[in-house]
Amino acid sequence: MVEIKTPEQIAKMREAGLVVAAIHAATREAAVPGATTKDLDDAARKVLAEHGAKSNFLGYGGFPATICTSVNDVVVHGIPSADTVLQDGDIISIDCGAIVDGWHGDAAYTAFVGSGHSAELIELSRVTEESMWAGIAAVRKGNRLVDISKAIEGYIKRQPRPSSGKYGIVEDYGGHGIGSQMHMDPHLLNYVDRKRGRGPKLVPGFCIAIEPMVNLGTAKTHVLEDDWTVKSNDGGWSSHWEHSVALTEQGPLVLTASDGGKAKLAEYGIETAPDPLA
Repeated sequence: MVEIKTPEQIAKMREAGLVVAAIHAATREAAVPGATTKDLDDAARKVLAEHGAKSNFLGYGGFPATICTSVNDVVVHGIPSADTVLQDGDIISIDCGAIVDGWHGDAAYTAFVGSGHSAELIELSRVTEESMWAGIAAVRKGNRLVDISKAIEGYIKRQPRPSSGKYGIVEDYGGHGIGSQMHMDPHLLNYVDRKRGRGPKLVPGFCIAIEPMVNLGTAKTHVLEDDWTVKSNDGGWSSHWEHSVALTEQGPLVLTASDGGKAKLAEYGIETAPDPLA
């Protein structure tokens, strides 16, 4: 069953989303050459404590940290460690969440560590991020879940192929409903699978975490012996972007974006819903 939220519940999710945005800002600043991924986890813990929020990652299914830190060919669920030192030229995807009064926020982004990154890596992140925004722009009354998947996949497939041959849209992981739990129905594919049908209709109160993961090369992945860390099968580097989005009577609101998604959605001619915390 899809959990439909009231305006008051969406306001609480917005509170959690702004904590996630603050974690993103703090970890971006900390993601420099010589920092460890544990340093980034420590920065996230500090933000949570400052806001009186709880982590929805720590302890989830036994996960041992506050955020996921996925470096280079790690696609998702990388575990922060004092032994993983960021190097100039690395990329890192940071996924994190927060709970406020029982309501969840969840978002991810890809950062460039230091300088000297190839145009191919910069384009990988851009394509992944923009495919997320294409999916967010499809969150509108009357659409169905598959319209989000179609927008994500369609955007990626319209882009010029990288020199490595292709963009691999990861199929083993995807987006999800969010609200009183971090992961809820429905599961959101980042591609169209006609066997799954069109999915539920998007109505006010519908909240979804949209998170494409794209590899340079194969879409195939495998999990390491720690039962968490997911890597691309061919060693191709990967990008991961995510935002939690609510559909309201006034339109979409990007709960985990500091401006509610106003600037990016304006590029699609979409006016975001009023911020309930403004």
